Amino acid sequence: MSTRFTIKRLGSQGDGVAETETGELFIPFTLPGETVTAAREKDRATLMAVLEASPLRIDPACRHFTECGGCAVQHLQADAYHQWKRDKVVHALKGIAGDIGALVPCAPHTRRRVVLAARRADTGMLLGFHRHLSPEIIPIEECPISLPEIVAALDRLRSVADLVCATTKSFRMAVTVTGSGLDVAVYESGKLGENQRRVASNFIMANGFARLSIDDEIVIEPKKPVIMFGTVAVAAPPGAFLQATEAAEQAMADIVGGHLKRAKKVADLFAGCGSFALRLAAKSEVHAVEGDAAALSALDRGSRFATGLKRVTGERRDLFRRPLTFKELNAFDGVVFDPPRAGAEDQSKQIARSDVPFVAAVSCNPVTLARDLRILMDGGYVLKSVTPIDQFLWSPHVEAVALLEKPKRRR
Repeated sequence: MSTRFTIKRLGSQGDGVAETETGELFIPFTLPGETVTAAREKDRATLMAVLEASPLRIDPACRHFTECGGCAVQHLQADAYHQWKRDKVVHALKGIAGDIGALVPCAPHTRRRVVLAARRADTGMLLGFHRHLSPEIIPIEECPISLPEIVAALDRLRSVADLVCATTKSFRMAVTVTGSGLDVAVYESGKLGENQRRVASNFIMANGFARLSIDDEIVIEPKKPVIMFGTVAVAAPPGAFLQATEAAEQAMADIVGGHLKRAKKVADLFAGCGSFALRLAAKSEVHAVEGDAAALSALDRGSRFATGLKRVTGERRDLFRRPLTFKELNAFDGVVFDPPRAGAEDQSKQIARSDVPFVAAVSCNPVTLARDLRILMDGGYVLKSVTPIDQFLWSPHVEAVALLEKPKRRR
């Protein structure tokens, strides 16, 4: 049974929010000001019809929108969408940051890495994305957020999934566009038999893929998957973390590099494969700290074969269990840290105690960023700017780069 609701605002996950006698009700694919009918179940509802549409409602870019759970707000006009994304950072940093910069937008057809869901069904191999809040896989034929190289390969990727599948359960396929071709990393697809391995390898070779790995074990690698970090080529390991779009990565690197340009020695914490470290090394000595051995090794190889870089050193270290101490940090005059969504609470406490004059904090979670910035500011740092960056188009996620300085202590 459907009920009539009026949408008051857009929630943090992109759902329209209606106010009811029993509390807030979240209705996906609706916009503020709209009158809709929806079938309610507890605090969520399924949209049945839009009776009065918002003037900000537009036609979605993808035929799979509302079924595929990858995008939340394709139906929102661009300027309003950008404002909503920026407001997420403004809200999270309320009382911390006085002025938030303009959002750096994300263009369609630019995402270089996607994680697809796959499962063998009676009708054949399903390859796509999960329906919102559901284990059901929605097969896709297009994806306007992804680079064209990924979309053009969907049929071949479906064949790869079919060839490596050794389970009745769903599994994941991470696909990354590299300078050498598509890097395909499969997870939880089951144990590969020798014949499967041979047939899958032949298919990868015949179709020009750069690499196939299963649970981070390389099955075949006809070409090293190469990613460029500025002018430095890095052969990324299977499953390596990369920023979602090259443009957003460069925008973040430009902001961080501009802030740390006067730093002679920089510590890059949670360094990954070197997206910041290898760019910063053009002007500064860099010490890269990362917990993942394969990523750190890739960074090291990239720096060794590059030309025109200052000294780059690496250290494998779990910064959650053993953050760099303030005494260790005092050897540097610049720090950049880009942790996972959980943030870097303990590491921030050490930075706050240090005398490092320039700090850049990069985050994909405004809530944990707010906590970490408060720690740094309580330790004497002054927040100079915050720039929101969209690299997760039409999703609730937003990146941000915060720049801080610590005034020199009077002696």
